[in-house]
Amino acid sequence: MDARLNVLASPTAGKVIKHLVSANAALSDADLPTATQELVKIRASQINGCGYCLDMHTKEAEAAGETAQRLHLVAAWREATVFTEAERAALELTEQGTRIADTAGGVSDEVWANAARHYDEEQLVALVSLISLINTFNRLNVITRQPAGDYRPGQFA
Repeated sequence: MDARLNVLASPTAGKVIKHLVSANAALSDADLPTATQELVKIRASQINGCGYCLDMHTKEAEAAGETAQRLHLVAAWREATVFTEAERAALELTEQGTRIADTAGGVSDEVWANAARHYDEEQLVALVSLISLINTFNRLNVITRQPAGDYRPGQFA
């Protein structure tokens, strides 16, 4: 598959991506576990069909010590026993935040309350921002058909 645009060569895309990457760096410094951050990025990317982000974030998660078993079970997290209750809450918030148009009210009060049981206010800010950001990256990559498979961990560090 060939990309529709070379976003890395575009001055405009470069400016936009620079800000998105800066936002991601701020979130990386947040008090939200790295494993949770990568699981959120993977789950949103699965829902959105973003191969580029799946390639990136599964490799980054693995490089950070995530197990193959957990990575293989992200799409079926409800049935898997390998995720903590906090991770489950984050994954459920990710699903509803990613599929926001599928329900009239967006994220349900029940899902929000469950996430709030596991994360403090600053962590919730980071989690919501992360869900928003990965959805932005997913849309950029899916719309422009960025190919997957060649990412190397730390490539954009």
